[in-house]
Amino acid sequence: MSRWIEPVTLKGEHVTLEPLTAQHTQALAAAAADGELWKLWYTSVPAPGEEGAYVDAALAMRERDGTLPFVVRDSAGDVIGSTRFFNVDEKNHRLEIGHTWYAKRVQRTGLNTEAKLLLLTHAFETLGAIAVEFRTHFMNHASRAAIARLGAKQDGILRNHQVGRQGELRDTVVFSIIASEWPAVRENLLLKLAR
Repeated sequence: MSRWIEPVTLKGEHVTLEPLTAQHTQALAAAAADGELWKLWYTSVPAPGEEGAYVDAALAMRERDGTLPFVVRDSAGDVIGSTRFFNVDEKNHRLEIGHTWYAKRVQRTGLNTEAKLLLLTHAFETLGAIAVEFRTHFMNHASRAAIARLGAKQDGILRNHQVGRQGELRDTVVFSIIASEWPAVRENLLLKLAR
């Protein structure tokens, strides 16, 4: 189990990311219900009744693979979604930010920008990551555009990369930010937040 990444709470002006626990299950269910996010076939948001299994799987990944799942809270303290550090490669100081989803009411707001700023700052400036990846389904055009707006560059497309929930084959689009790009990406994210 990796200990490169230890549980940590990341706090910004508008969002707080705190390590996921079983006590967050009902709050995540409420966030997912805002927009019935589980109906998006190309995402992995828990459907009603599946929230416990979703949380259990995320916590098992933490123990087995050294990932760090978070719940995301807004400034009022409400849980509005989830994200995580995963695909942790301690030896090569690489990780992925993913499994990210937000309640419909906060999508396309500055909350995701601030959450990503917090995660990337921790990855590059505290953990010393040399690269941070983002991956999304080829058909998730909104996610692809959001990742590009962060300043990540597309590395490529993994064709027939995974089998989806309904047996469909998933093409995965891979993006990354490397350490030398981080200062410019950080300034761009700060500028977006100031608007």
